[in-house]
Amino acid sequence: MIYLDHAATTPISKEAIEAWLKTSEHYFANTESLHEEGEKARQLFYTCKKELARVVNGESEAVYFTGSGSEANLLALESLYKANKHKGNHVITSSIEHPSVLSFFQRLEDQGRDVTYLPVQSDGTILLNTVKNSIRKDTILASIQHVNSEIGVIQSIKEIGQLLRRHRIIFHSDCVQSFGKVPLDLENLPVDTITVSSHKIYGPKGIGAVIMNKDTPWQPVHPLTSHQEGFRHGTIDLPGIAAFTTAAVHIHERMDKQLDSFWKLRKYLLKKLKDSGIQFTVDGGEDVDTQLPSILAVSIAGIEGQLMMQRLDRYHIAISTGSACQSGKQDPSRTMVALQKNKQEIHRYFRLSFGKNTTKAQLDELAKRLVEIVQTVAV
Repeated sequence: MIYLDHAATTPISKEAIEAWLKTSEHYFANTESLHEEGEKARQLFYTCKKELARVVNGESEAVYFTGSGSEANLLALESLYKANKHKGNHVITSSIEHPSVLSFFQRLEDQGRDVTYLPVQSDGTILLNTVKNSIRKDTILASIQHVNSEIGVIQSIKEIGQLLRRHRIIFHSDCVQSFGKVPLDLENLPVDTITVSSHKIYGPKGIGAVIMNKDTPWQPVHPLTSHQEGFRHGTIDLPGIAAFTTAAVHIHERMDKQLDSFWKLRKYLLKKLKDSGIQFTVDGGEDVDTQLPSILAVSIAGIEGQLMMQRLDRYHIAISTGSACQSGKQDPSRTMVALQKNKQEIHRYFRLSFGKNTTKAQLDELAKRLVEIVQTVAV
């Protein structure tokens, strides 16, 4: 099988599996228990917090583990909003956020809050002036993703964060797709909170995290919650957390080398497609400052993305037509709509996303099959 859907999920690494097994066997006690075994588990939990914070130059006391990246987004936004809602009635987000983020802001709208959904340019980027013009005296919170999962566009969260900080607006960024793939230095990045996920970086599913600035005001969402300073209820999944932390450390050790490899693979595939004569477009552009190279959004004239995915699947090549969190729904991609694509263009979109084991030989096979499909299906 040729797996090109790493933006949806990655296979778990051997190192992460080993960490999970070891923790399950030797650190099985509840981290809240007061006996010796509980203390041993608790110390491993603190070590994981420190290690996860270290890879982004953050603060370990402000690391909170969750059950997924989506839950991390929801808990982060809800806890931030709850602590700051008395300051104003206006919040900001973008039109291409992850469904978990958009659902939070839609609920705020239902409650009578004012929400601004920032538009994007044709390449998916948000202009700084667009953010500036949306700010009001009663703006209290903004959430803008770092990397879009469907087209791989990278937003300038440093410049956006600097602007928001001057206006004392709390800034959250969904970094699920950028974590472990591009550098994140929270010491020098003006964001108050980021959210990350395990299964995007070769860790297990079912684990995410919120990493805050320790001075960021937040309030528990659920009353009577005692775990993790009240941030999330439920017994801590220490084996999952240890596996996630292990995966995070490993991916950051090879991040620069992997990023360079992804650019080479991307350019290699695009050249092969151009040389084949296929008429195609790429959304998100080729600018190294605004594009994550491992995500490639493609449209081929005359072929729907859903059909392309089904045909490639027959050749044991796995791709995607959008966010896995929205699979099974017939609604068009919010990102494609935000890019002002017409109906035909929206339905032609499909996504290729590379991983650490992706090779040129695999891309040769992909290009070959794409040409075959175009020759037999395109109208």
